[in-house]
Amino acid sequence: MPMRAVVNRVKYAKVFVDQKEIDQIGFGLLVYLGITHTDNFQTADKLINKLKNLRIFEDSEEKMNLNLADVNGQIMIISQFTLYGETKKNNRPSFTLAASPAYALPLYEYIIKQLSVNYQVGSGQFGSHMQVVLENDGPVNILIELD
Repeated sequence: MPMRAVVNRVKYAKVFVDQKEIDQIGFGLLVYLGITHTDNFQTADKLINKLKNLRIFEDSEEKMNLNLADVNGQIMIISQFTLYGETKKNNRPSFTLAASPAYALPLYEYIIKQLSVNYQVGSGQFGSHMQVVLENDGPVNILIELD
């Protein structure tokens, strides 16, 4: 089971913890990130490369042909263990496929650090109950599952 990400093309996104805004971005990508037990830094590098090169922004002909750098976009990463919620056997999700916080946190922080080299990066607060406010652009939502 690979790393998962739900990528939203947004006009803006803000994240709140305890009713306080902790981060925000303008036009770009809001990424909900799920990490599982088998993910590692190589998996993280694959996701980073995918996010950098994902062409979901419109060019002058209104075709999705531009990536984050082409549009000078920003990116926000939100940890999202619930992307591994399993409901095949029950109506109450099981999250046994999600990595433990101790395992997932270094990968989450690594992804943010690596993306920060080239982009303005926002993030949630790992392990916290968050509220995310966004304006989806399109709407465009892409599910990424890495091998």
